[in-house]
Amino acid sequence: MKLVKDIDQIQRKNQKISDEKAEEAIKTIIKWVGEDPEREGLKSTPRRVIKAFKEYFQGYNQDPAEYLTKTFTEVEGYDDMVIEKNISIRSHCEHHIA
Repeated sequence: MKLVKDIDQIQRKNQKISDEKAEEAIKTIIKWVGEDPEREGLKSTPRRVIKAFKEYFQGYNQDPAEYLTKTFTEVEGYDDMVIEKNISIRSHCEHHIA
């Protein structure tokens, strides 16, 4: 099977915004809600938000083929379904980023 390049992913890489610029955007939002981003309790918030967003959205920069091409050689003699329980799933609403 031939994999086709994800054009959206390529465009996203070409339009990369720096962490500093993203942190400035978070500062703007903090000001927008009526807070002072220079207040002691909020000084590191923009950096922490960007760090968290990088973790939350890291899947956008991963190639699923790297994970889906793994196979297992010792499969003979099994006819039962494999079930994995208690898998932690995180999702964000694209409308609210929450």
